[in-house]
Amino acid sequence: MLINSSFAFSQINKKADKEIKKVFSIENYQLERAINQNFEDFLSKRLLSIISDNQKIGYAYLGTAPSQTKYFDYLVLFDDNLVIQSIKILVYREDYGGEIGSKRWLSQFKGKSFIERFKYRKNIAAISGATISVNSLTDAVNDILTYLTSLKNQGVI
Repeated sequence: MLINSSFAFSQINKKADKEIKKVFSIENYQLERAINQNFEDFLSKRLLSIISDNQKIGYAYLGTAPSQTKYFDYLVLFDDNLVIQSIKILVYREDYGGEIGSKRWLSQFKGKSFIERFKYRKNIAAISGATISVNSLTDAVNDILTYLTSLKNQGVI
């Protein structure tokens, strides 16, 4: 279960918990900061190691991204080799563009690793009425992958 004051909303916690259990086929796990306290930046606070049976099985990144007038919360799950296993929109707050949360659209990220980069309308499909959200999530995933590449190159993860 997520116990992180940054993500205190129970709806977000429940959806994230359910997705982690489903993707990794586990019932019990713990989340720990993936990066030690000496390495402080905004992204490091959102990157968590998923621990099951005292073994790291992957990473969870909890983020927010802007939509047209509001923002949405999302979860990116990586296996231990930093390959994307799942992206889930946890809360979408706009009246339009909710299709960004469809499993079919989000599946285009699955199986990609930290060496990939995504570009709207090149290798990421457009969604009518959700252009801002699509670009926002695409940019966010690219930023996360760049960040993970940097951490891997530095030997931090």
